[in-house]
Amino acid sequence: MAYKSEAEIKQALGIESWRHLSKDKMIRFAAMMPEMDTEVALRIVEQFPVFKDFAKDAVDSMETAHASTLSANKQSQEHVHQAFQEIREILKRELDKDYLSWESKKFIIEQIQETGRLEFQKDSENKQFLDGVLKKVVIGAGAALALGVAFVGGKIMAESSESPGDSPEA
Repeated sequence: MAYKSEAEIKQALGIESWRHLSKDKMIRFAAMMPEMDTEVALRIVEQFPVFKDFAKDAVDSMETAHASTLSANKQSQEHVHQAFQEIREILKRELDKDYLSWESKKFIIEQIQETGRLEFQKDSENKQFLDGVLKKVVIGAGAALALGVAFVGGKIMAESSESPGDSPEA
């Protein structure tokens, strides 16, 4: 769908006026830009005198959320690894008991191996999680960059249309 008017874009964003354009909706606005008529997009962006600051704040918020997510994830991973290590320590102590049958020792060894497999699986899941988080940050930063480029492009186009053209004076 190509948006041909500001009213269509406001309706798609669920806002009544540009004053209601939150950071979240700004990101949605950026994602919609490829579907907008160029002139309409530039007219909208020109209405934001502090657009650069707004886009910067949006990126800063994303960075803060990303750092918080990574920190919480790191702590969670450390707890998981510590728990698996503690389980293996308990199993090793059990394995040292002389009175255990071969079947009991075999079971304990299998449990030690299982904790290794589970820990490896948890590590793989964590890497997939981090990959997903990174992709979201890249998309958000790309949207903010697109808004910044559109803003700068709109200002340059506006300034060039206001300045005298290359009219030949001989």
